[in-house]
Amino acid sequence: MSTTVRQPAVAGHFYSRDPLALSRDLRSFFSLSEQKISALGCVVPHAGYIYSGHVAGSVYAAMELPQRFIVLGPNHTGHGSPLAIMRSGAWQTPLGCAPIDSRLAEQLCDACPYLKEDAIAHRGEHAIEVQLPFLQLATPEFSFVPISVGTSQYEILHALGEGLAGVLSEEKEKVLLISSSDMNHYEDDSTTREKDRKAIEKVLALDPQGLYDVVFREAITMCGSCPTVAMLVASKRLAAASAKLVKYATSGDISGDRSSVVGYAGIVIQ
Repeated sequence: MSTTVRQPAVAGHFYSRDPLALSRDLRSFFSLSEQKISALGCVVPHAGYIYSGHVAGSVYAAMELPQRFIVLGPNHTGHGSPLAIMRSGAWQTPLGCAPIDSRLAEQLCDACPYLKEDAIAHRGEHAIEVQLPFLQLATPEFSFVPISVGTSQYEILHALGEGLAGVLSEEKEKVLLISSSDMNHYEDDSTTREKDRKAIEKVLALDPQGLYDVVFREAITMCGSCPTVAMLVASKRLAAASAKLVKYATSGDISGDRSSVVGYAGIVIQ
């Protein structure tokens, strides 16, 4: 029986295609953390590594990483089902193949009828892909479930979060929820920081409805707000007690151009 292997869409663009260069870059992003957090979930950026890799690395370095993950990302392409899952196969990166946790994926599909098997939604999408090399470097023997979120209907996002929590509450092994998201896009640095502050406050308050409302009310272009809403719903159901902002930056910190930036927040839920 052949295994479906999803080929990388943004290797050589968002991150190096060369395994040695990629590993070197990743190691430079992992900041030392004295005390690891036992996390339920996290928010991690997904831009090109030159801009957001240092934020993502700080998040992954701050947590005790298990060997199983659910990675939720926004659907930037508009292709495929509103809630698209892959239930089998593997994702290729320059560092090797990351296998899909088929048993966990099947359980999630049973728990949330909105989830549909759909590889098309994942084919050209970068939000989930760019997380995998970090995981491959930090915890090589892992499996994951990819979920592409292309709906902004709160009821569906809430149902997804409830389904995630229902499945994970029965799991004996630890599973980490990763929401892949950048923050506000293409406004000046001061505007972006103020908008991002409002969204981050809701995440730190573990308030999924509040995050949803403020993003739409304030026109905050946080591309992964909807995956983050679902992650927060699940984390609250799993008795999350607090959240911590590990690192925040904008693309202007790297490029020096403050006139049009993207924000990046690294947040851990425990």
